[in-house]
Amino acid sequence: MTVPLVTGATGFAGGHLVEHLLDHHPRVAAWGHPGGKRLPQHPDGRVSWSAVDVTDRDAVERSLQALRPSAIYHCAGIADVHATSSKPTSALRVNVFGTHTLLESLERLQLEVPVLVTGSAAVYRPSLEPLREDSAVAPATLYGVSKLAQEMVADRARGHVILTRPFNHVGPRQSTAQAASSFARQIAEAEARGERKAVLAVGNVEARRDITDVRDTVRAYRLLLERGRPHEPYNVCRGEAVRIGDLLDSLIRQARVSIEVTSDRGRFRPNDNPVVLGDPGRLARDTGWAPTVSIDDTLSDLLDYWRRNL
Repeated sequence: MTVPLVTGATGFAGGHLVEHLLDHHPRVAAWGHPGGKRLPQHPDGRVSWSAVDVTDRDAVERSLQALRPSAIYHCAGIADVHATSSKPTSALRVNVFGTHTLLESLERLQLEVPVLVTGSAAVYRPSLEPLREDSAVAPATLYGVSKLAQEMVADRARGHVILTRPFNHVGPRQSTAQAASSFARQIAEAEARGERKAVLAVGNVEARRDITDVRDTVRAYRLLLERGRPHEPYNVCRGEAVRIGDLLDSLIRQARVSIEVTSDRGRFRPNDNPVVLGDPGRLARDTGWAPTVSIDDTLSDLLDYWRRNL
């Protein structure tokens, strides 16, 4: 039986990827960090959960030897751009050394399986033009530096390694460190308190971002692992830049209370590029992928998620 493995499966994209893979495989193996989010207490019986620190070579090798997966989706890593600036050592250790440990362990065990590494569009030099895979790389953040180093480590590894550069992805279960999820949670909290009017604190709403539903993003990961060309980076994005203020307006239209918006300087980010836009042409040509979930449906599902979970 083919059993794909998802590292970082308790994370945002990793969790959605596990669910997506269950539509295509009878069983999926999932790793979560021992000191991170708790593994599911009542898990789906089709998912084999293990607590594995990807920087612990012995633990990684033991788990790989026992599992011998048919494919690996490497989602484990530090994904919070802002937390990385205060804890750069942790990001480098997990994103770079963790990836090196996984790939080195596969080589030591002589396990020849395809591996997809989830990188980031943060590796690119800031630009107002659509970013292609051959655009200049020059990260503007420590997070971007860690993801570029991760990609370089993965590119040097032997075997079938797929490199991805996902842009912003949004959807249910996302951290409120991301703007759309923060907006949705604030609205849901106001509704839960029974307020007639609520004040919503926001940062820079003029920025424009290339945003994809997380469920479309993880579908792209599966297609890339199946059809992508090894050691060639792929943008994972829609190819459209959406104004953050338009996301906010869409959520406000769905709110059950009156919303007043106020600007919070503490929510503004340093190095906040006015436009981040990708070109998904290579992904579409090699896999046939195209987004299927509209931005409005993504935001509706995100708001409903917070309504259910407050």
